[in-house]
Formats: sequence, structure tokens, C-alpha cells
Amino acid sequence: MKPVGVIDQGFLWLERRNQPMHVGGLMLMTPPRGKSEEFLADLVNRCKSATQASPPFNQRLTRRLGAWFWETDPDFDIESHFHHLSLPQPGRIRELLALVSSLHGNLMDRTKPLWEFNVISGLEDGRVAVYSKIHHALVDGVAATRMMIRSLSEDASERDMQPLWVRSARKRESATAKSGPLSVLAEAVAMANAQVRTVPTVAREVIRSLRERGSNPDHVSVFQAPRSLLNQKISGARRFAAQSYSLKRIRAVGKTLGATVNDVVLAMCASALRQYLKELDGLPDKPLVAMVPVSLRKDDSETGNQVAMVLANLATHLDDPRERLDAITRSMKNAKERFSKMSQLEIMNYLAAVMAVSGLNMATGLAPKWQAFNITISNVPGPTKTLYFNGARMDGNYPVSIVLDGQALNITLMSYVDHMEIGLIACRRTLPRMQKLLQYLEDGLAELETLAGAK
Repeated sequence: MKPVGVIDQGFLWLERRNQPMHVGGLMLMTPPRGKSEEFLADLVNRCKSATQASPPFNQRLTRRLGAWFWETDPDFDIESHFHHLSLPQPGRIRELLALVSSLHGNLMDRTKPLWEFNVISGLEDGRVAVYSKIHHALVDGVAATRMMIRSLSEDASERDMQPLWVRSARKRESATAKSGPLSVLAEAVAMANAQVRTVPTVAREVIRSLRERGSNPDHVSVFQAPRSLLNQKISGARRFAAQSYSLKRIRAVGKTLGATVNDVVLAMCASALRQYLKELDGLPDKPLVAMVPVSLRKDDSETGNQVAMVLANLATHLDDPRERLDAITRSMKNAKERFSKMSQLEIMNYLAAVMAVSGLNMATGLAPKWQAFNITISNVPGPTKTLYFNGARMDGNYPVSIVLDGQALNITLMSYVDHMEIGLIACRRTLPRMQKLLQYLEDGLAELETLAGAK
């Protein structure tokens, strides 16, 4: 039994019926040529037969003295986690996305390990889909991606591969770690000392942040995000949309215009949001602010959350795409420059200080008309080579993330070989015609390409 980390507990505190706190992924796989039915039957049988799970897939929540802990589930039952589903006819991508939308809105049972794995057949093109979800308290996006990659192979001829939950996650721990009370006390004292040592740096950066609030146009504070249609109460209903975009196109734009891949995708999102909100007559006069998660993971571990956040100016008030991209780039550089001066623990404590009020508001809803940011936009690095599972080629892996009260839309991106896979998840009742954002993202990339070509 081990305690749930502080950041991980935050995802448990935030969870309620209208905002499940799990992340997911939709994988599309092409079976080996001429073996579609054989592959599907083998995949389902392998999953049903994998009745023993490794950490973290065999860990469930338990509560002791008011605190959450992870413990090994003595009654692990694969039937509670694996399901084989079939799409209704005609089995188009439309029906698949509708099914994923429905599945993603459902809470998971906290008396069991918090993950599900769904094999979905019946696609009209003969492919097999896999929709999986896992609670954010167990893993962050980078960790989930690493586990997914390890469960697949770069070798199309490899066979006898086991499902994801059979392979244990990598976890770096001291070989001399003890679990006795004296060791726990010593660890607590060491952590307290480490926290105290961060105070001077954190205090300096908080003061600097307050000073820059009105004087530095590239610094984004937690008090400047405008109200928008994106920032309303949500229901438990979800709508999921996904699309692939050429990573080669995105890189070419960035190279020509002097921007990173992340800057370019943020500019694509800014353009799409601007067009979407203008169409609904709801574009704020002030620029939207995006919360951009940044991984602090420096090892190859695959459990827990090691994520910081950057607030980015999306410059949606600007009509000119070049000015918009430049504003985004400057705001990202400003945040990265601040973090470069701090250790991982200092960054976490700095964010705890500046985002404390926002976190309390998200958990309690005490100030529903205020938010520190308008939308979360995540960019998770994915596999650089084509992956297979028992001969079936993974064609794409589309992220499915989280929406919250006051944050009705989430955009998550994941690279895969030569594509950028984008997953949009939104509250079905709050945001109308959300699927149009896919076309607006393409339009945003096209206008940047026009700009790059002109240069």
C-alpha cells in the first residue's frame, strides 16, 4: 500500500458526475492482410485470458485516516475492465466517435482499478478500434503514452504479444528503499527540508510575476482570461471528434516562420477557436488564454503525475495570423524562461502558489465567473516509428482528454510518425457544432502555410 501523490489526489478531488477525471485514447488498427476475423478473435481471446494484471493496473483506491492510498486489488476481475463491443451499421467513423463519446462520459467504479479497455469491431473498412481509458490519478499523458508504446512493437512479424495490463510499468525506486516507520519519517523530514529550500526562489518568482502582470505584455497572469462561451457549466454528456494532420506541413511552417512545432499547433488552435467563436457571435475582445501542460518527467517512469503548466496567450483578438503566431511564441518563451531558472520542485511549488486560488475555484465553484484560463491544449510527444500489435498496424492513436465546469472544451495533440493526431472532447450540451473545429484547424494551418510561402 502506498499513498496517493498530492497532484494525483487533486484529480480525485475534482471528480464528480459531470466531470469524470480519466484520460483515454482511440486506436485504429489494420489487421494483417486476409486475417481480419482471425486477428479480432485472437485479440479478444488474449484480452479475456489475461486475468492477471501488473501495476498500476491491479491497484485500487483505499482510504485510511482520511487519506487515499493505492493497494493491490485482491479480487481483480478482468470482466470489469475488458469489453468487446460492435458498432451499429453501417460502421462508419461517425458511429465510432459517437460510441467513444458515450463511453468517455461514464464514471469508473472506485472500488476497482480505475481503467477500462474496449475492443470495437464492425468498422466498415475492416479495421479494429481500441478505446481505452485510465484515471488521471494513476498516470499523466506522457506516462500513458509510454505504456502504450511498450505494449506494441516496431516489428510487424512479432507475435504472442500480451495486452497492456499484463506488462508491468517501469518505476525507478531506490534499491535500498524501506517501508518501516523510521524510514517513512526520515523521508518526510527530507521532503520537508527540500520544500523549505525552495522558498527563496519561489518567493522571488512570485514577486516577479506580480510585477510583470501589468508591465510585460508577454507575461500571462491568472487574472487576464476573458469570459467566453467555452467557460460555462458542463453536463456529463460528451462529444468527441478526431483528425490527423501532416506533421511535415507543421514542421515546414515552423522552420520558415521561426517557431516551434508546439507554437504552430497553438496558432492552429487559436485560429480555429477564433473562427468558431466568431461564427457563434461569441469572440471576446480580449485574447483567450490556454493552459498548456508541460512534462517535468526526467526518468523513464510510467506512473503518477509529473506535470507543470504554462499559460499561453492565444492572441485570438488579432486578425493577422503572423501577429497571432508571434504573440503566442513570445508568451511561451516568457514562461519557459521563468521555468529554466527553477528546479522541478521549485516549479511545482511556484505553480501551487500562483494557481492556488484557481485550483480552489475549480474544486469548489466559489467564483463561477472567473477562470485562470479558457481552454487546455496539450501536446504529447508520441511514437516516431510505425507500431504493431501481433501483426496489426496501428494507423492512429487519438487522445481523449478531460473537460471541467468552466472548461467545456479540451484539445489534445499527439504525434505519431509523420502525423499529428488531434482529439477534441467537449460537453455535448454546452458547445454546439464542435466538429467544425476540425475544418477550422485545417484552415488555420493553411493560412500559416500561405504566410510561410509569402515569406
